[in-house]
Amino acid sequence: MAFERNRELTLLIAAVGITRFTFRSHALYDIDSVNFALAINHFSPAAYQPHPPGYFLYVLLAKLVNLLFQDPNTSLVSLSIAASCGAAWAIHKLAAEWFGRRAATFAGLIFLCSPLAWFHGTVALTYMIEAFFSAVLGLLFWRVRNGGPVSVAAITLGIAAGIRPSTLLFLGPLFLYSLLCQKSLRQKSNARVRALLLLTVTILAWAIPMIQSSGGWGVYSGALWTLWTLVPAQQTVVNSSLVNSLVRAITIAYIGLLAFGSVAIIWILALLSRISHRDGASQASLTPSQLRNFIAVWLLPGLLFFTFVFLKFVNAGYLLVLFPPLCAWLGLRASRWYGQTTWYNQTAGAVPLKVFLLSAAMAFNTAIFLFAPVYCSYRGVREFERELGQIRAELPKAVSPSDTLIVGFDSHTLGYRHAGYYLGNYSTVQYPEVLLPSTKKAAAKQVFSMAHQDTWLADDLGTGRYRQFVLFPLPNAAQYNEFLAPLLTKLPAEDRKTIRIGQHDYSTWPIRDLAILFPTTTSPCIGGVNSVASVYIR
Repeated sequence: MAFERNRELTLLIAAVGITRFTFRSHALYDIDSVNFALAINHFSPAAYQPHPPGYFLYVLLAKLVNLLFQDPNTSLVSLSIAASCGAAWAIHKLAAEWFGRRAATFAGLIFLCSPLAWFHGTVALTYMIEAFFSAVLGLLFWRVRNGGPVSVAAITLGIAAGIRPSTLLFLGPLFLYSLLCQKSLRQKSNARVRALLLLTVTILAWAIPMIQSSGGWGVYSGALWTLWTLVPAQQTVVNSSLVNSLVRAITIAYIGLLAFGSVAIIWILALLSRISHRDGASQASLTPSQLRNFIAVWLLPGLLFFTFVFLKFVNAGYLLVLFPPLCAWLGLRASRWYGQTTWYNQTAGAVPLKVFLLSAAMAFNTAIFLFAPVYCSYRGVREFERELGQIRAELPKAVSPSDTLIVGFDSHTLGYRHAGYYLGNYSTVQYPEVLLPSTKKAAAKQVFSMAHQDTWLADDLGTGRYRQFVLFPLPNAAQYNEFLAPLLTKLPAEDRKTIRIGQHDYSTWPIRDLAILFPTTTSPCIGGVNSVASVYIR
């Protein structure tokens, strides 16, 4: 029996690793992917290398792996593949402890063919690593809840927070709940205090060097606060309409469908099969209600945050922190449907209908990952890589780095980060100006600027060396065209020159028109050269 379990788990992990490796991305897909790649050479959250809160242990791990691969994208993607294999193992173990071997098998299959989990196992982002830690921590916390050791769980949570600090926000309450529920600790308040101290020490062990590497607390906290005010704080339930929260709730449901795909159909079939068994726990005589409470505490902090604070579809990977318990529970539902459904032809050699349905469900999920016209699909990655390759070949034919400044945008794909990273011999700036922390007493508008795969914040763009600027092409989609339309109306149409190469138009304007886009940070040229007052973040 043990051999069969180990063989099954080995096959699952191998299948996850092979599928992720086969469909891995070959270029830094997302703007955050570029941020992480830049951080491997120069860690600076203030310069968004990477973006705050810094992901310090993730960057250190990437630096270590990059010693082997000598390619940031390969190094980061390898971490996602490894985390996928680890998550498959942990989810299988979790489902086995909760519901038994058959449920664990189906939970593993659900993870293997999840379109969202598959995608994040192939790109240079941190969400799959957080999903791995979520599954491991859930397993450890469950054992703490059941009387197991606390120290390993506390240290693991502290390490996970160094990979993605949001893990502490979403899973910290589950840790506290597990401590409070463990019977052996109810009369030992000192044991709980020691566990929290151990967690605190683990966090401080990476937080202190991270802050020092960031330039000190003032620089780090300023960058973190600026990001919060510019992005998440704009549409929280506190300062925006409840409609935004409703939209986020709908987005969560949509992402759930993307994450599980046809598993929803299996769930419906399970209900149609009139399965009367109640979901329950298999360990330590815990009741079904106790397990439901544990899962609820696991899910509730994240669901509240994503509903009332911040979530966008392009950040669908956020929800992977909630993926493991749902995966295990749906594995139970699918296994019970599979075990009790008798819709099959009993003639010799006939394939049971339920086997056909299971295979069709897995194929359907695979098709979603491969062909869905969304950001988080293999199709989306390949379209991006093809277009990026074309631009890298075409733009140097249109304009020269010696006299041309690239103006890019804050886009998840084909933004100014991709321009600055893959066309490093050009100087690149991000539109628009933003209010960022400054070395001056008061905050000032500055511009993210890049050259030679490094970033600085510019108070003055120093345009004297350039003859013209070019807009870096955005993806060919309606929403990007709508974004560009009002921007193009600001610039003089008579000054615009457009060069068509391949499938892209490269539009340029004289450098004097740059002040229209950057009125605060573009000063008049004096004698052909203007002074530069840039703030390098080192």
